[in-house]
Amino acid sequence: MVPPEMCSPSGFFLREFVMDFKRFDGENTNVSKYVLEKEDAVYEAVLYKYGAFEKRTVICCSVMSGCPIGCAFCGTGKRFVRSLTGPEIVEQIAIVLQDREIDAQKVQKFQIMFMSMGEPMLNWSNTAWAIKELHHKYPNAQLLLSTMAPHGDKPDWEDMLELSRCIEKVGLQFSIHKSTDEKRNRLIPFGEKLSLGEIRDIGMRWKQETGRMPYCNYCVDGTNNTREDADRLMALFPPENFCFTFSVVCSADETMALAGYHNLDKIREFEHLFISMGYNTRVFDPAGQDDIGGGCGQLWYVQDWLRKRIS
Repeated sequence: MVPPEMCSPSGFFLREFVMDFKRFDGENTNVSKYVLEKEDAVYEAVLYKYGAFEKRTVICCSVMSGCPIGCAFCGTGKRFVRSLTGPEIVEQIAIVLQDREIDAQKVQKFQIMFMSMGEPMLNWSNTAWAIKELHHKYPNAQLLLSTMAPHGDKPDWEDMLELSRCIEKVGLQFSIHKSTDEKRNRLIPFGEKLSLGEIRDIGMRWKQETGRMPYCNYCVDGTNNTREDADRLMALFPPENFCFTFSVVCSADETMALAGYHNLDKIREFEHLFISMGYNTRVFDPAGQDDIGGGCGQLWYVQDWLRKRIS
């Protein structure tokens, strides 16, 4: 039985915004990046438009300023400032919608994704607070958690499962990226994280308890898309319990010196191995990755701020 307070908003409302933010628009006008700065923190939100805002609007928001994880493909470079508060997470959405005069209630498909800067499960209390507030304020919004699955506190994972049962709009995505723990440990050097087998177990439990399919996010980099990789992933994450997102690898550095991987033919070829085995799949190739850093890990406009404050 889910306690009523789990689903109840706190009564907090954002009425006005007093913080500074900058907006950078992509050349194709379908993506905008918002950089929000305070004296002790900087963080980003990214707005994606698909056709028209009324048709589909996606906002990726941050849950931390910087990040302690240190993923090899991410521009934070393991520079961590602090966790964001619940209101700081919520205000990103409100600021973006207000700036672009988007009526969220009129959007046919409205998605809020906790996948810009920071790890949600390492700031769970504030992320959970934000989820409840956002669900109250924008009841039509899908709320997607994207996590690399740190060990964290066991009560936090239990709370995440409980909140997911309570709010049907909550979705779950695991950042996998490699088919073995050994290779994944090199890519994601954060030591206190779940193994692929443990991720499978939580994902299967989440699916059983919510009736919804979790996603595995897999950035294809040209070295992790062999037939053997596919076989290992399929053995771990069966199609009746998991879906897959196959993503390009974006350049993590604003100079574009750190090359990404954008061979869509190879990515599609790898994806079709999964489609042939009955998986629900999608390919993520974000707009704005070449001009404003609109892709995963492309924190171009905060890198200098982080470098100056964190050695």
